[in-house]
Amino acid sequence: MNLKQKPMLTFWQIWNMSFGFLGIQYGFGLQQANLSPIFRYLGAEEDKLPILWLAGPITGLVIQPIIGAISDGTWGRWGRRKPFFVIGALTGSVAVMMMPYSPYLWMAVGLFWILDASMNTAMEPYRALIGDKLNDQQRTLGFSVQTFMIAGGQILAGMMPTLLLYYGISKESVNNTVPDIVKYSFVIGVVAMLVTVIWTALTTTEYPPEDIEEFKRQKAEKGGVFHAFGEIWDAVTNMPKVIKQIWWVKLFTWYGMPLMWQYLALSIARHCFNAPTKDSPGFAEGSAKGGVALTVMNITTVIMAFLIPSIVKNIGTRLTYAIFLAIGGFGFISMLFTENLYVVYGGMVGVGIGWSAIITIPFIMTTSVVPPSRTGVYMGLLNAFICIPQILEMLTLGFYYDSLLKGDPRNAIVLAGICLVLGAVACLFISKEVETSPATDETLGAETTGITMSEA
Repeated sequence: MNLKQKPMLTFWQIWNMSFGFLGIQYGFGLQQANLSPIFRYLGAEEDKLPILWLAGPITGLVIQPIIGAISDGTWGRWGRRKPFFVIGALTGSVAVMMMPYSPYLWMAVGLFWILDASMNTAMEPYRALIGDKLNDQQRTLGFSVQTFMIAGGQILAGMMPTLLLYYGISKESVNNTVPDIVKYSFVIGVVAMLVTVIWTALTTTEYPPEDIEEFKRQKAEKGGVFHAFGEIWDAVTNMPKVIKQIWWVKLFTWYGMPLMWQYLALSIARHCFNAPTKDSPGFAEGSAKGGVALTVMNITTVIMAFLIPSIVKNIGTRLTYAIFLAIGGFGFISMLFTENLYVVYGGMVGVGIGWSAIITIPFIMTTSVVPPSRTGVYMGLLNAFICIPQILEMLTLGFYYDSLLKGDPRNAIVLAGICLVLGAVACLFISKEVETSPATDETLGAETTGITMSEA
């Protein structure tokens, strides 16, 4: 079915189609806010935390493009995308349920691999479903609803331990077990994932290929997944100069950003609650405030998503990218000078501004310099640009955490800030070519709101 021929959907049809993102992003938000504290409760040393996070970038690098390619060539009685995000959500919900109840570190790490593989299996087809269903006129509305769901899921996950603490759920860790406020957050996450994804599956239909025989013929000609690898290789060898320059920005920013998820909660616990270890009074409460800090960041990012188009229109993508990254970097660095939780939250407002550019501007730049027929493969390469620096960070940080960073999680946060500032400098070396082919206002707004907060 041609994009322009697709029928107009009601608001509630678009809402139902996007509703599963709420649960999927709740799952991502749970791991971002709580994974390092869980690993610490189970005996992991702080310098070993990054390598325990390897599941995220590796599964994102491998699974998303493969699942995307497979689902592109799939059609059956259950549709094209739905089988993948339903299976991913069902498998992920099992991992979410079991993770905080793990008695051993190795079990929690294994469940994390299963969870991230499952979430990546669900994520790529879910994004594609949005594009499959919407016509030109409703694209911006659809992406905006999607952004609302993504933001809602991550904000809910970040706030849940603190909300449960407010309602009297225990924050005590007995014999190195995970506290009830974290366990119950994950149980609620299971319900959220299953209910929202199944709701979308039951209320949303997919459009079949117009000519099923032609669809099968093209699928056979392309050679399935192997054709996708060929496309990727060709894109790499013929990569535009601007994409190569974006790589250097992403190298700095995505080496630094994982440090936030790995060490922010621990930094807050140590410096705002005087709780440096899992046995310290206040460790559970301090770790829970890490989720609140991420919520501050996410709320800021949602607001910025609707401001970025006008800012880009006035000062250009390169300068917007550089300024926002610098603001985010100084937001991280400011935490070195305070033990006040609310000042940390203020720093996270700056980080939210930087984050809005990290997960938006590169996509806008890419669509301005690559032909429309190759946009998909270059979006996939941008995902690789995200994953590779994360893998480098996770493999190298342990070598200098205790020496260069003095074994202090707050210093890891400052390092994240330095990386963002270096990324801002690298932005200034991106070719001005990105400013010569601006997207239309409608397209710019749709890409900004649709991509924001979904690069995870």
